[in-house]
Amino acid sequence: MQILCFPEADTPATLRAQVLDLQHQAWPPAEPSPGPGAALTHDPALHPRSMLLVDEGTVVAALDVLSKPLVHAGRRYRAGGLSTVVTQPAVRGRGYGRRLVAAARTAMAAAGLDLGVFTCDRPLEPFYRSAGWRLLPGTHLIGGTPRCPLPSDRPPFDKVTMADFFSAEARRHHAAFRHARLALYPGTIDKLW
Repeated sequence: MQILCFPEADTPATLRAQVLDLQHQAWPPAEPSPGPGAALTHDPALHPRSMLLVDEGTVVAALDVLSKPLVHAGRRYRAGGLSTVVTQPAVRGRGYGRRLVAAARTAMAAAGLDLGVFTCDRPLEPFYRSAGWRLLPGTHLIGGTPRCPLPSDRPPFDKVTMADFFSAEARRHHAAFRHARLALYPGTIDKLW
């Protein structure tokens, strides 16, 4: 098995089709795809990078890393987050997803991001912790846009916020991220990564 990384738009078509199939299994679309460009899941402004765990041409697990500037407590950070983390149903429980999520954490640090931060469903917290991520207790992301915010603590969400601090600056100010509301605002496509 190998981990392959591509800008989402440059993922080879055969692999991208498998990723889309996995995503649609996990999160069935409300409507059929509208046509050209529909093969992309994320807003290009978030610089989506697809990470795939591939075994002899078959995508076993996949995720996307999104990134954007984040201003918090008067400081500007290069932030990234995990999105659309999925594993083939037939091979869940074998550590493949954990391996990919841990590799994404390492790749985000190597890419020069200051921090990684994202939400997950509360029951998935132990999974992400086992891959090296830390819980940010009492912290909530505000997605959407400033004009149409989408807080991660809004019903019916039952989310927790996971993070890791990669740069010296982010590590120095990590306490400012606990019990906080992070104005992420990723836009109208990726409302909450």
